[in-house]
Amino acid sequence: MIVELHAKSDVGRVRRGNEDNFLVLDLSSQKTWTGSDGSESPEELKKLDLGEQGLVLVVSDGMGGALAGDVASRMAVDSVREMLMGSESENGCDPEIPLVDCLKNATVYANLAIHLRSQEDSRCAGMGATFTGAAVKGDILDLVQVGDSRGYIIRKEQIRLATKDQSLVQQLVDVGQISEAEAETHMFRNVILQALGAQNDVTPVTGKIRLRRGDILLLCSDGLSGKLRSEDIQNILASNPDLNAACDELIAEANNRGGEDNITVVLARFIGDDLEEPANDRVTIELPQLEEDKTLDDNYDADTGPTEE
Repeated sequence: MIVELHAKSDVGRVRRGNEDNFLVLDLSSQKTWTGSDGSESPEELKKLDLGEQGLVLVVSDGMGGALAGDVASRMAVDSVREMLMGSESENGCDPEIPLVDCLKNATVYANLAIHLRSQEDSRCAGMGATFTGAAVKGDILDLVQVGDSRGYIIRKEQIRLATKDQSLVQQLVDVGQISEAEAETHMFRNVILQALGAQNDVTPVTGKIRLRRGDILLLCSDGLSGKLRSEDIQNILASNPDLNAACDELIAEANNRGGEDNITVVLARFIGDDLEEPANDRVTIELPQLEEDKTLDDNYDADTGPTEE
């Protein structure tokens, strides 16, 4: 399998600093790139052959203001990178263990590290970060999520939200207290139910997707998803086959619509003969909050994700 990659983070039009971060980690080559490393993608990570050890992609949106939010998102991606890669004294992810389990363990470790830092350093009190990560191994893409940064899958001319916001307004939508339209402008739309560092422990939510040839994964912070609906994202990707150009236009459009928040986008396109062609353009995703696996075409809304029957 061949993976084409591009990522970009932008401060937006209102914030003074950028509290978002991202991670691109090719475990087979040990090549890595984060938002803190600079805006230019390493050449070897723009297009790569997926090795046996797999690929990890992450978006993290820091909270806490000024120093704290930036610290939290940077700690999130750095902690995960260090734990998955290992060091001279410690091994990284055991190839015998599913990559998604390694990513979940690393997420829990990052949560504890951020929480301890927030208690030890008064400047970081109350900081936290969202975390949406993808572990790709073979033709399986596993998602690990804490908070409301999002993951979308684009297959041919369809876009599907592959994550479910862990937010107060999403919970209100789920129990029927507000509509999806009301959620978009609700006064508590930025209140999330989980964040790395907020408490001693955290419970990441996971999902699974079987990739097909030509699939595109988009991970983003709410600086993008809060400004662009699914059809907007799909239209921009359809008109920009180059991922670099697509990233630029997605961020530019979010800024055109106000740019009140930091905006981060990670795009990955999966191609190669090892992947099957999509059958009937359908995307099947397994999510633990559902009683059984659902085919997205049956019980799905492109902007709010999987729904209960």
